[in-house]
Amino acid sequence: MILLRESTVPLRHARQADYHNYLAGVYKSTAQCILTIILPGFRSIQTSNLPLAFNIASFEMSTERPLVLVLGATGRTGQSIINALSASGNFRIAALVRQESISKPVIETYRKSGVEIRIGDLKDSVEKLTEALAGVDVFISAVVAWLIEDQKVAIRAAKAAGVKRFIPCDFATPGERGIRELHDQKLAVRDFIKEVGVPYTFIDVGWWMQLSLPLPERSGGPMKTRSHTVYGPGNNKMLVTDLKHIGTYVARVVADPRTLNQAVMIWEDEVTQLEAHEIGERVSGEGDALKAKRVYVSADALKQDLAAAKAARAKDPTDIFAALNLTWSEYMYSMHILEENTLTNAKRLGYLDARELYPDVPQHSLEEYAKEFYAMEDPSKVYE
Repeated sequence: MILLRESTVPLRHARQADYHNYLAGVYKSTAQCILTIILPGFRSIQTSNLPLAFNIASFEMSTERPLVLVLGATGRTGQSIINALSASGNFRIAALVRQESISKPVIETYRKSGVEIRIGDLKDSVEKLTEALAGVDVFISAVVAWLIEDQKVAIRAAKAAGVKRFIPCDFATPGERGIRELHDQKLAVRDFIKEVGVPYTFIDVGWWMQLSLPLPERSGGPMKTRSHTVYGPGNNKMLVTDLKHIGTYVARVVADPRTLNQAVMIWEDEVTQLEAHEIGERVSGEGDALKAKRVYVSADALKQDLAAAKAARAKDPTDIFAALNLTWSEYMYSMHILEENTLTNAKRLGYLDARELYPDVPQHSLEEYAKEFYAMEDPSKVYE
């Protein structure tokens, strides 16, 4: 609910509340608005007690929708975000795409749906990227892990182009420094954003539901044994989110002035590893078989795996498999031994809770997702 003097807004506008808030935030120096979000479900949106009155319907008509540009638009997270931004109807959308990716089918799909395609690369100069960011209000980065540190050129360009909000590529689990190399790189990027002085929002999403369930017997692939592994006691909670729903929350977050210069924790369910395995065993119909395949790795054994992975990485920094093994082991240790991927820890670190911010977004449990997961011909495809 948005409070404005001497006016009401019909319920049909309630789902656009974040968009209105975003616009009001952009023009705060002029309007000096006080925005209050109330749970949806009321029959109208009352308005009162603002120092400056204006009609929100005419305000919307006279103001162009904000332009959101997504980098990494062909990846899974990027596609989730663009699809949700488009479905909201509250944004103009652009995708920053490398020249060699311009012929991908997904890019043609975007173009047909009205997404503006701009050519750009993190290898470009700041000046060239600044040109590519002309008119952009919100920049969302969803790049692959090995390009995390390369985002600095985009941050400098965003500053030069006057971007109003930069969302770097986080979209994972929260935690402290010094535990995970990849997470440390992401935190260094956050530090750089603050140093450069670009307005920001940091978004984490917990662990993907897609990676949280034991693979059934019909699946193969190198991740099958890992999917059956329980680290530590198995009873530590972890936040999980369906990858396909990340964009739904992101579309709300980037339109919300409350999240500017804040970190937000997106999550849909909080379960233990053992609970996730029990859900998989029950929903798959392969209870006894999957339970028999469980592998337990103690905290000490995981520490040994970490040491071995670090040694392999040090021996050959170009070995992609050594890097992947190290990243996996560090994330398992962070989540299942140190209990970093919990709502309690996220709030301790200063994150806003997306479910508290947007209680009207439908909730989705791991058990609900499991029905979809085990209905797939080969669920191991989620790891590809």
